[in-house]
Amino acid sequence: MAEQMQWANALSTRPSLEAAVTDVVEQAVSSLAAPADLGLVFISSAFASEYSRLLPLLAEKLSVPVMIGCSGLGVIGTTASGEPQELEAEPAISLTLGHLPGVNLQVFHVLAEELPDLDSSPDAWIDVIGVKPSPAPQFILLSSAFSSKINDLLQGLDFAYPGSVIIGGQASSAGSGGQLALFCHDASSEGLHQGLYRQGTVGLALSGNIVLETIVAQGCRPIGEPMQVTKAERNIILELDEKVPLVVLRDLIGGLSEQERMLAQHSLFVGIVMDQFKLSLQQGDFLIRSILGVDPSVGAIAIGDIIRPGQRLQFQLRDAEASAEDLELLLEQYQNQQLSQPSATAAFMFSCVGRGQGLYGKSNFDSELFRRYVHDIPIGGFFCNGEIGPVSGSTFVHGYTSVFGICRQLSAE
Repeated sequence: MAEQMQWANALSTRPSLEAAVTDVVEQAVSSLAAPADLGLVFISSAFASEYSRLLPLLAEKLSVPVMIGCSGLGVIGTTASGEPQELEAEPAISLTLGHLPGVNLQVFHVLAEELPDLDSSPDAWIDVIGVKPSPAPQFILLSSAFSSKINDLLQGLDFAYPGSVIIGGQASSAGSGGQLALFCHDASSEGLHQGLYRQGTVGLALSGNIVLETIVAQGCRPIGEPMQVTKAERNIILELDEKVPLVVLRDLIGGLSEQERMLAQHSLFVGIVMDQFKLSLQQGDFLIRSILGVDPSVGAIAIGDIIRPGQRLQFQLRDAEASAEDLELLLEQYQNQQLSQPSATAAFMFSCVGRGQGLYGKSNFDSELFRRYVHDIPIGGFFCNGEIGPVSGSTFVHGYTSVFGICRQLSAE
């Protein structure tokens, strides 16, 4: 039994931090038949005044060599009966423990000012991170939402660790001025990566007998047809198919149903096509980005990313129905690809604070839909202020997205 990868998750909604920590440790440890090598802990922002006490309390009750975690406006976990649960805006802790034979674990904490320039060599990034590029590690990143230069970090990791999967999220809090917390414990690091951080990014690299597969549900559906950007400056689209972008957009909206036109007033996005050679496009082929504004004088549209002439894009709408359809489609694709693989053993869910009850009008929607396709495994995670996951082989920070990381053993032995 001990040779097999094992995972357990526990949730507690006890309002006392001591009681909640005791609760999750006892539940999670009793669910494992072997000692834990790794812990991931997510704590709701209802405990913001007590973040500094979390790791010491865990250390009293739990001996685990490596642990990372962060704060979230809500946390996600698995009940004692095996049901996924998304707990938003209430005191809660989610603890995931893993017994991971044949898996090498490394943690790191990096601040924005420590990151190399984007034109630096891969070796410069490897030196800062401290993780060897071979065998290809899988990364889980937990980042402070502000001033972490997370986009630069993701570009650097993609460059220095080709073939690695990177998932995670940005810590979230109640209100714009709320406290954020990142947690990191490494028993082997002699205090190098220990304790509570307020800034930067905490990372976990997993290599060896583990596969991390991803589902990145951006929650949109395309409208109209794909178009080519024929003139652009940085994040400003100046021409689409050699036409004025705002005119193109008005014509498109004019052809929508009344319900879609109302939706377009507040839930209109652009999807940048990631593979310029792919002709038949579907969900998962786009990187969804916000529309930041328009300039009526020249008919230009500003979006939340750099755009280059020659790229294709398609306008998108997002609502609860589109989000549900998008996730279900991606889950069906994932299920169809997994028929001959070793079974999934655990999952992590990093979901936007703009999803959950606020989007669907009910709790546990994404996690319950996930469980219908990927059965009987523990799931843990939190509600993020930006979700980290790959689209077409490159890693991005997303909004209004649910990113799932699914763990299984590389081999069946």
